[in-house]
Amino acid sequence: MANRKDPPDNMQPEYDFSSGVRGKYAASYREGTNVVVLDPDVAAIFPDSESVNDALRTLAKVAKSAAGKKVA
Repeated sequence: MANRKDPPDNMQPEYDFSSGVRGKYAASYREGTNVVVLDPDVAAIFPDSESVNDALRTLAKVAKSAAGKKVA
């Protein structure tokens, strides 16, 4: 086995991780996320994620309904 050397200590003295919690976000990271960045004009219309989700669900229902009705 080769001799292992510890990596150089590049941490700045002002970095303080003494109260850090290991793996604090590991579970949520494992579940995955869907982050979508809205353009400012669209974000101005929707005050929160609930309103965006409601609008998208409504649009999805309309699209699904329209897809079921084929125009001849």
